[in-house]
This record gives sequence, structure tokens and C-alpha cells, in this order.
Amino acid sequence: MAKASSEEQLRLLDLQALDSTVRKLRNRARTVSDNSEIAALALQRAAAQSRLVAASTEAADIARELTRAEADVAAVAARVERNQKHLDSGHGTSKELTALQSEMESLKRRRSDLEDVELEVMERLEAARAAEEQSREAAAALDAEMAALEEKRDAELAEIETERQAVVAARDELAATFEPGLLAVYEKTLAKHGIGAARLFHGTSEGSGMQLSPGDLADIRKAAEDDIVFCPDSGCILVRSEEWSS
Repeated sequence: MAKASSEEQLRLLDLQALDSTVRKLRNRARTVSDNSEIAALALQRAAAQSRLVAASTEAADIARELTRAEADVAAVAARVERNQKHLDSGHGTSKELTALQSEMESLKRRRSDLEDVELEVMERLEAARAAEEQSREAAAALDAEMAALEEKRDAELAEIETERQAVVAARDELAATFEPGLLAVYEKTLAKHGIGAARLFHGTSEGSGMQLSPGDLADIRKAAEDDIVFCPDSGCILVRSEEWSS
């Protein structure tokens, strides 16, 4: 059975307190990192970006449609201008000029129809660009909100890490004062069970929170003061004193 003076075993509780603080800080950092608000906002951002892409794509498609409509109007207008110059010149037979005049009427109607189409496309493009801008502003607002949350999270994590490093330094300094054999038993117990040492207080193990059985208490009372005894439930080192084990 491993041995250590009762005073040395008592000091293990100080070491355990520091290890517990490190564990709590680690858990706190994990909780801060796994921020549900940020996770939910990330989903909103993804949806907003999808809406922005869709709105931008629609606006771009309508813009191309407007370009084609403008080209159609321009082509008919150019044809009308050429025909008008031909008519104004007076060159050609009466039959040719009459046919040209008839074509001019048809082209003017065609141009009017195309201009109506062009106007309708322009109106749709204006609405699409307004929707695109609205989507962009909504996405930007979510980006700003996300940045603020991430900044707050990172600041909190930095604060936790600073505190953790200070506690780890204090823990390492204290650990260096223990006899290597006792420290090795404590470290092994801590690694295996998650807790290295705890008080035995009025028959209750503070490692497990359980009242020890009369048989277990009888066995522990038989152990010498410098014997290292373990909690039968949690497996940690039980630190004893007369009042704690009564």
C-alpha cells in the first residue's frame, strides 16, 4: 500500500482544488465555444446568403433580358431610320415606295411593341435590384451581428484562457512540492477517475458524494495514518482526519 504523511495527504486537497478549477475553466471554455446563439445565427446567415445569391442571379438574368430587348428596339429603330431616309430621298418606283411605306407602318408598330416589352423588363429589373439590395442589407446586418457575437465570445475565451494559465502555473508550482511517489499516485488516480483526492467527511466520500458502508469505514479506520486509502465508489484518494471520518 502506498504511504504518505497525513499532512501531505491533506495538501492533496489544495492540488485537487486547482485541478477542479482547471477542469471547470475547460468546461466553461467549451460552453462558450459551443455558443447556441452563434450557431443559430450562422444558419440565418447561410439562408440570407442564399437569398442574396438568388436575388443577384435574378437581377443579372433580367439585366441580360433588358440588353436583348434594347438591342431589338435599336435594330428596329435603325431599320425605320434607313427606310425613312429612303422615302425622303424619293428614289424608287411608286410601287417600291408604297411597299416601303407599308413596311414602315409595320416597323413602327413593331418598335412600339418592343418598347413596351423593354419598359416592362426595365420595371422588373428595378424591382429585382431593389430586392437584391434589400437582401444584401439583411445579409450585412446578420454579418455585423455575427461579428459582434464572435468578438464577445473570443474576448470571453481569452479571459478564460488567461485565468486557466494562471491556475495551471499555480498548480504546477504546488505539484512540484510533493514527493514524486505520492504525486504519481494522485496523477494516475486523477487521470483514471477524473478526481485525484477528496475528503472523507463524517463517513461520506466527497469524491462520490456517497456515505461509505460500515464495512468500508471499518477497513479505512484500520489503515495507518500514512496509508493512502481510496474511495470504493469514485476511486479517488480519500483524505482522512479524525473529525472527517467519524
